[in-house]
Amino acid sequence: MHYDSWLRVSAHDYSLSHPIVTMAFLAETPRTRLREIEVTDADFICTLLNQPSFIANIGDRGVRTPAEAADFIGSRYRPSYEQHGFGLYLVEDGHTATPMGMCGLVVRPVLPGPDIGFAFLPSFEGQGYALEAATVMVHAAQHRFGLHELHAIVQPSNARSLRLLGRLGFDPAGALTLPGETVAVRLLRRTLMPAPAGTTAER
Repeated sequence: MHYDSWLRVSAHDYSLSHPIVTMAFLAETPRTRLREIEVTDADFICTLLNQPSFIANIGDRGVRTPAEAADFIGSRYRPSYEQHGFGLYLVEDGHTATPMGMCGLVVRPVLPGPDIGFAFLPSFEGQGYALEAATVMVHAAQHRFGLHELHAIVQPSNARSLRLLGRLGFDPAGALTLPGETVAVRLLRRTLMPAPAGTTAER
């Protein structure tokens, strides 16, 4: 099934943690696989965090070497899985395991709930991978993590991400100036449908 058709059919047409796959994997889509970011991904994370588009649209994390990336993964990405049960996930090619980007949920004290974030290498942009990964992440937020609302923060100049979030059903919710910043970012929000009575979120 072509990924555009799959997105239109149902968010249930993918697997959340397939039983034969290690629990480090969150979900699979027709073209991608989302899994936890490991310290062994340091080379890729170093490359991704230093992309001009990442620095311009998300921020400069000050990570310049794979060793610094390994420390960043260990201090920033890995703890979120333990503390919140979710975090940012590496998005890799479902057939070759080539890392393409990351997508996931971030908890920030300035927001009332988690926000969704995503970033891909330029060679994988414009091909629907971000939409595919973010679609399953929204579904996982509701059905795996039991969340009722998601937020997103976007630079006003990042038209591509604003369009993607609009396709995902996020609505404008004002502006927000993050701690340590002087320029406000766009704030978006999406309410997730509550789980049917008598059911519980998948774990």
